[in-house]
Amino acid sequence: MEITEHIDALRREGNRLAEAAARTELSAPVPTCPEWQLADLLRHIGSVHRWAAAIVSQGLPAPLDETGTQAAVGPLPSDATLLDWYREGHTALVDALTAAPADVECWSFLPSPSPLAFWARRQAHETAVHRHDADAAAGAPGPAVDTALALDGIDELVSGFMTSSRSTLRSDRPRTLQVRATDGAGSDSDSGTGSWRLTITQEPPTVTTGESPEPADLTLAGPARELYPLLWNRLPFGQARDVVATGDQGLLDLWRDAAAIR
Repeated sequence: MEITEHIDALRREGNRLAEAAARTELSAPVPTCPEWQLADLLRHIGSVHRWAAAIVSQGLPAPLDETGTQAAVGPLPSDATLLDWYREGHTALVDALTAAPADVECWSFLPSPSPLAFWARRQAHETAVHRHDADAAAGAPGPAVDTALALDGIDELVSGFMTSSRSTLRSDRPRTLQVRATDGAGSDSDSGTGSWRLTITQEPPTVTTGESPEPADLTLAGPARELYPLLWNRLPFGQARDVVATGDQGLLDLWRDAAAIR
């Protein structure tokens, strides 16, 4: 996806999050984040948006410390103004990414073509995933994310977060997980976006794209719109109606317990 596409997705998913929140009590529990109520979710994502906007707009070479974060986020709002505060932070982030020059230099934490590409992508998925949380609090699913965004978000998760040294996805014995998006470009071939193979050991997982002649311990196959929230642990496997799991179902439990982003 291009930077402009990520920014458009950030705008769209952020607006959908606000729409879900507007029809829900702030005290509603968030089933996908069991320790949170909707108010906690809004304060979290509103703070993240302001934090990311400060890094990009100020061209910061390192992450904000506690004092810098407090300055960027500002005082947290009361419940009465919380939704408006969230909307303001979301708009400010979209504006900061849109106005940033393509060659802006600032801190980022996953491999990317550029810092701007990283932040546009990261915040698009940060917001889309938390939009699923807002829908869960509202008690009704919202529209599925676009296929292109879902494929991109699966790739960020498995090729970026899961392979980092901070990943907690480990196994005492080597195990393989094949993720196949049946609607992905190249999903019927040996290469191209739409298929990822993870090898899980006692070290950070390794990931290759495309298919392998060797069967995986577990294969998850289905549309990207369901694989995306499933792999981000926002959709229980039993509710992913069009995803087929073939092989070692225990890997689903390992993924749910260990593939967390903190």
